[in-house]
Amino acid sequence: MDLDEKDLEAVRKRLVRAQGQLGGIVRMIEDGRDCTDVLTQLAAANAAISRAGFQLISSGLAACAMDETGEQDRKKLEKAFLSLS
Repeated sequence: MDLDEKDLEAVRKRLVRAQGQLGGIVRMIEDGRDCTDVLTQLAAANAAISRAGFQLISSGLAACAMDETGEQDRKKLEKAFLSLS
């Protein structure tokens, strides 16, 4: 991945945070916590992962839209965006 190191670090931090949230959710389920509490945390983890994906796409829009020959590939970019929805 050929993106700015600062941008990649921000994405990495978001994903590490989401990873921690997921561990917490597993513990909540194991502890028999209320369903609404678990769902709230799942929604937060999902949002964190989506934000990381959108940040990655927005910071590397040009790089993500290139095909193997270095040409712009609109279908590849559309596929990347759709994978986040």
